Amino acid sequence: MKPITVLVSVDSNSVLMGARHFLNYLRDLVRDHNLSDFVDVLETGSMGVYPEGVIVSILPDDVYYVVKSENDVKRIFEEHILKGRRIPDLEISRDQIKGTVEVERVSEETRIVLKNVGEIDPTRIEEYIARDGYFALAKALQMKPEEIIEEIKRSGLRGRGGAGFPTGLKWEFTYKASSDQKYVLCNADEGEPGTFKDRLIMEGDPHSLIEGMIIAGYAVGARKGYIYIRGEYYSSIEILKRAIEQAYEYGFLGENILGTGFSFDLKIRLGAGAYVAGEETALIESIEGKPARPRLKPPYPPTFGLFGKPTVVNNVETFVNVPRIILNGADWFRKFGTESSPGTKVFSLVGNVVRKGIVEVPMGVTVRDLIFKFGGGVEKGKRLKLVQTGGSAGTFIGPDKLDVPLDFDSYAKYGVSLGSGVILVADESHCAVDLALTVMRFFEHESCGKCTPCREGTRIAVEILERISRGEGRKEDLDLLRKVAENAGETSFCGLGQSIPVPLLSIVNNFEDEFRAHIESKECPAGVCEFKKKKATRKISVKNR
Repeated sequence: MKPITVLVSVDSNSVLMGARHFLNYLRDLVRDHNLSDFVDVLETGSMGVYPEGVIVSILPDDVYYVVKSENDVKRIFEEHILKGRRIPDLEISRDQIKGTVEVERVSEETRIVLKNVGEIDPTRIEEYIARDGYFALAKALQMKPEEIIEEIKRSGLRGRGGAGFPTGLKWEFTYKASSDQKYVLCNADEGEPGTFKDRLIMEGDPHSLIEGMIIAGYAVGARKGYIYIRGEYYSSIEILKRAIEQAYEYGFLGENILGTGFSFDLKIRLGAGAYVAGEETALIESIEGKPARPRLKPPYPPTFGLFGKPTVVNNVETFVNVPRIILNGADWFRKFGTESSPGTKVFSLVGNVVRKGIVEVPMGVTVRDLIFKFGGGVEKGKRLKLVQTGGSAGTFIGPDKLDVPLDFDSYAKYGVSLGSGVILVADESHCAVDLALTVMRFFEHESCGKCTPCREGTRIAVEILERISRGEGRKEDLDLLRKVAENAGETSFCGLGQSIPVPLLSIVNNFEDEFRAHIESKECPAGVCEFKKKKATRKISVKNR
């Protein structure tokens, strides 16, 4: 019997559909048939979100199955593993889970950050090493710190958390700061609704994150690092803990790494679910054991961060790019993306899109390509109404802006935000007023309350939108919403309040007709708002009498 490797996609989405149970059941079948020497059943990260079941890959046959029950697992074992027969009714093509669709054939993703996700068992450091893992660290430790920083600067890598600040420049500030202690922090809080890219990266390729943080530590002169992660990310936390333990065992963490004299320790800190903790100084406050509230800036973290020491703060996707750049060079990295935004971006496709999940493509991709080429279009053949780009703090756009290229300059040029990389698709059944209300309720709930413009501005915005939604809107409400948004943006203490104008102004300005229909005609074009429902209920009750 030829050796066979079976990969079972285990991420937070597939776990809900029984992935771990199917994994253990298949391992039991292999053990009960005394085939452990020939069949290796491995857990891997997300191979791509497939909504109808758990993805199972058979190697070296390069066959993909979708599993929904124990019976499916048993059939795969008995037919394919024992008899070598493929099972057509369970089989799916690689294209169906890698971001391409039949409507219009396009090349597959450009995977830099996600190159190992779905390809290795994230719980086995040996598999990461076999795919050039920690080779970049070995190379970096033979370079001078300033050479590493210069390479990152030349690559043009910008922070993938949304702000897009040059990574190399941030590292240089910390490197030049004089201190007896420095820190490297990873922002894995990922509190933006609809964003799940960092979670899937950590669950599918945790060692890339660890390697990137060690390199950053060496470059800036830090000996300690923390991964600040959402407490709800249970699978990510367990996988990262295991990966950190393995990195210590293999000598990639701890004292005298690879015999170079450089030492670096890494720990995990759990967040309590506050969206504002994604702001870097609020994150630092939380790690220090204080409420997650932002600090007054300046001073900035590169010179005055954790415990008052120079600190680098980057997010998961940013750090994972670092080993690829060190190993392949800045010029290689700049071959992807645009001149001002080199490299790739991992996008989260959510909402009324056929193929939900993550996709990695070069910077400069259009919104249209993300939705229709990689996302498979709008669900159930419905008409596209609007798209929110960049997450809850991002922009609402209509179909007229689908051909805008997304990079860090797209907001300044076209009024379309890249943000955290969320593409939220809404079809014709949704109401712009209702979506605006949902977003502002989120901001109101997540405001830390430290400053008045954010605390009171979000409350007032919610009150106005609720009034409009009930059919009690006033003519002056739209101007009032604009004033609230502008005031919050100009005077709020931190990025949470300062970002309020982005979603609120974009949806009011781009869908003003729909807001006016609620106010002037007392009509919800989509028929989903409260006053429309009340009218329908009253009519039904009269008829029943």
